[in-house]
Amino acid sequence: MTGANAAGKSAVAAWLADRGFRVHSLSDAVREEASARGLAPVREHLIRVGNALRRAEGPGVLALRVLPRLGRRDVVDSIRNPAEVDVLRRLSRFVLLGVWASEDVRFRRSLLRARTGDPATIDEFRRREEDENAHDPTAQQLASTFRLADHVVSNEGDLAALHRTLADLLAGLDAPPR
Repeated sequence: MTGANAAGKSAVAAWLADRGFRVHSLSDAVREEASARGLAPVREHLIRVGNALRRAEGPGVLALRVLPRLGRRDVVDSIRNPAEVDVLRRLSRFVLLGVWASEDVRFRRSLLRARTGDPATIDEFRRREEDENAHDPTAQQLASTFRLADHVVSNEGDLAALHRTLADLLAGLDAPPR
């Protein structure tokens, strides 16, 4: 799964987990590394640590770390670099899902969830998005990654609408919800 900050990836992952999917996040490897370096798990630290890992071990490193744990009904959240998609496409049933919501909706959600380190102004929110869309192959490239999505789910509405869309998508992928 890929998508911009506060698009609703966690809501999608939670819905899939309720239907028997195991959820993995590439961000978990970054959080573990940040912790080992004594850094707080705030967004700006995680971006820097993730980029440092990609520079040191290659742009697909986070996907390589999770690949051995994946089975038939697994979800990988926080895919942020096209090289991570390339690694995960080694799996025969890999489907990249892009979760989309407008900037206004995402900013409002970001304010409501009030995660540590989330931006308080729309200008700061936009600056963070620029940081997540670098042209450096070892950095986050959310827009480029999103363009690789096999399916895009629009998440502009409420959870019920999102859940209906996901149920339809799964049925179309021949993986009906339990």
